[in-house]
Amino acid sequence: MLTYGFVPIFRNSIPGFSVAEHVHPNAWFTDGEGVWEWKGPVIRETGCAYGKFFESKAVFIRADLFADFANYRRDGYDFDARFDDGLASYREKDLYDLLDKSAPVLSRKLKTDGGYGKGGKTGFDMLITKLQALGYVLISDFVYDKDKNGKPYGWGVGEYSTPEKFFGTSFRKTVYNKKPAESYEILFSHLRSLLPDASDKSLKKILAIK
Repeated sequence: MLTYGFVPIFRNSIPGFSVAEHVHPNAWFTDGEGVWEWKGPVIRETGCAYGKFFESKAVFIRADLFADFANYRRDGYDFDARFDDGLASYREKDLYDLLDKSAPVLSRKLKTDGGYGKGGKTGFDMLITKLQALGYVLISDFVYDKDKNGKPYGWGVGEYSTPEKFFGTSFRKTVYNKKPAESYEILFSHLRSLLPDASDKSLKKILAIK
């Protein structure tokens, strides 16, 4: 992960640029630890960012590159400034503020605290995906329920945080120290070196803000 800088989990618009295309299908869900169980350990062991960053699909991004990714996707705005300039909705701000207040927070608690679910607010998945795409939110870990013997089971529950809280001072000091266009060129150049056979159009597409 640290060598490549960007590691998408699922297939995307650039052929071959995903974990899914390089592992056997049987490695996804096994009785032991498969690809699905790697996500939390990779985040913890490398200190990388993880979230739906490319084409609304999950990607690992190395910490130093994520600062440029967030600067570019945020267009240099912190969230309050984005909202004040009318670039974020009340629903986005409501969820962001709730998450920021309690981060790191499990997705199910965030939904409960925010009143999402049956008979309540709708659109949680859409909102949280957009906040990730814009570089304001990431998934900081996956937490598993445990049986009576202390053995993890079931699907890991995503834990959300903000980059500011996940990375701390190093991120806050660097995220806005370049113009967004400069950060974009760093990201594009890195992807170009990583994917020499990809077209400029495909690289621009995957970096584009959706």
